[in-house]
Amino acid sequence: MTVKSDNAVLNGIYNSDIAYVLHPLTIRHLAREWLKEDTPNFDYGGFVVGEKEETAVLLIKSEGVLAGKPFFEAIFKELDCMVHWEDIQEGSFIKPIKAVATVSGKVRQILLAERVALNIITRASGIATAAKRLRTIVEDLGWKGEVAGTRKTTPGFRMVEKYALLVGGVSTHRHDLSSMIMLKDNHIWTAGSITKAVKDAKVVGGFSLKVEVECRSLEDAREAASAGSDVVMLDNFSPDALSKTAAALKAEFPHLIIEASGGVTEHNIAQFCDPNVDVISLSRLTQGYDVVDFSLKIRKEGIDPRNLPVNITTS
Repeated sequence: MTVKSDNAVLNGIYNSDIAYVLHPLTIRHLAREWLKEDTPNFDYGGFVVGEKEETAVLLIKSEGVLAGKPFFEAIFKELDCMVHWEDIQEGSFIKPIKAVATVSGKVRQILLAERVALNIITRASGIATAAKRLRTIVEDLGWKGEVAGTRKTTPGFRMVEKYALLVGGVSTHRHDLSSMIMLKDNHIWTAGSITKAVKDAKVVGGFSLKVEVECRSLEDAREAASAGSDVVMLDNFSPDALSKTAAALKAEFPHLIIEASGGVTEHNIAQFCDPNVDVISLSRLTQGYDVVDFSLKIRKEGIDPRNLPVNITTS
């Protein structure tokens, strides 16, 4: 399946503006913590190279969607390095090998930030690439619902992963436990019933938070909707069972948001694109995703920064 290269708009959001969701102080804090983690004491390599001014080129070496520019910039900014991007927008699909940016500054500082910045951009771009592929699949089918990630994110790395989902054109789902009230089996078993769990959730959530209930049957979903749940998640339903259950629920509760989750992959998502399903969520987007390969090379006269494979021949 070929990823579309229409880079101007993703779900009505201009790529150049997506970074506005990120708080500048939060990005700065993350950049500092990542750099401190990577160099907790002496910078031995820095002693070797010193503080000569150099320029490095950022190369994309496998095809994918570019994501993570604000984090990449913030890391180098903390070390007084300047990043200059080529005319490539966040969310652009790029074929390798291509130079996408240059970084200028004291060489010791560039190398301090190199691996940290690459770790971020490779992972963010990997998520955005997978998200864009899924978005393309459902759009080609004419399905009007939303593909979403889940809260199954990497501890300490959630903001980057959720941001990358947006760049790829899918929904982030709830950002954390405070963003929406999701009542799963453990909540319901402990509360005693779906109705009681929803009622108690409404007391603390008030009018401003949606309540979602994980359901394993049509009866559970009907109880959740009748109790006032805004969203029901039909968990681990086969495509056929999902279609029949979603149709019955929409007929009875037209404004109910229906989410399908469990067992969804890039290869079978088309089977879940039912007209009565509003959201399809899957953890694969933030768990076990492939990365996009980037490298950062100091620019030197006569040296090819692409670092092509070495072929050894014997006589």
